[in-house]
Amino acid sequence: MKRTEIDYRGMAASIEEWIRNVISEASVSGVVVGLSGGLDSAVSAALCAEALGPENVLGLIMPCESMQSDTDDGVKIAENLGIRYRIIDLYPVLQAAVGMFDDTSVLNIANIKSRFRMAMLYAYSSERLVLGTSNYSEILVGYWTKWGDGAADLLPIGRLFKDEVRKIAAVLDLPRWVIERVPSAGLWPGQSDEEEMGVSYNDIRAYFDDGEISESAAARIQKMVSATEHKRNPIVYFSARKWMEDNGF
Repeated sequence: MKRTEIDYRGMAASIEEWIRNVISEASVSGVVVGLSGGLDSAVSAALCAEALGPENVLGLIMPCESMQSDTDDGVKIAENLGIRYRIIDLYPVLQAAVGMFDDTSVLNIANIKSRFRMAMLYAYSSERLVLGTSNYSEILVGYWTKWGDGAADLLPIGRLFKDEVRKIAAVLDLPRWVIERVPSAGLWPGQSDEEEMGVSYNDIRAYFDDGEISESAAARIQKMVSATEHKRNPIVYFSARKWMEDNGF
């Protein structure tokens, strides 16, 4: 079946059934999710609201030196879905800790913000699972923070390319402004995911689907994949048992 013929409404229903099974097997009541006002978190939350009922989805909106518009958009998404939400300002936490860091570069501080947010999500995870919001495009090229937004208990859109996430958003009847919003992690004012990566989401899809892509874009993507392999295999173990076997013990 060609991708253009895929029944995305049927796919959404299957994802929702999968969510119900995951939650049931974990013997918890629902999920907690970080709401940024962006497409990925909106779709992830919407799928869970459909699967579990909006009363079983808690959204945390966690500004940390963020633009007010990101907070406002997170609130609008929560209210659109009818889920409970809390606004937790993490900027005072960042201010208190920043003097302890050797590396205060923009990128390192952005990663620290992501890890603060994940710590807060797990602080609210009693009787809930932490809902991850990364899509397949970002996972493949490592465009996520290790032990930040990359840490989660379930990833409903973790095997959907960015354009597929938009198609799921459409069948879920999410607001047009969410679907058309410029992809951004909101890590600093004016930050754009595609500008930061140096390639488009369409380039990433084409690269992994054997589509047409420029040599420069392909080289950039390959470099990102190679440099972030440690993220997709985060814990490396020394094999003591193999060592003993190899050395005759």
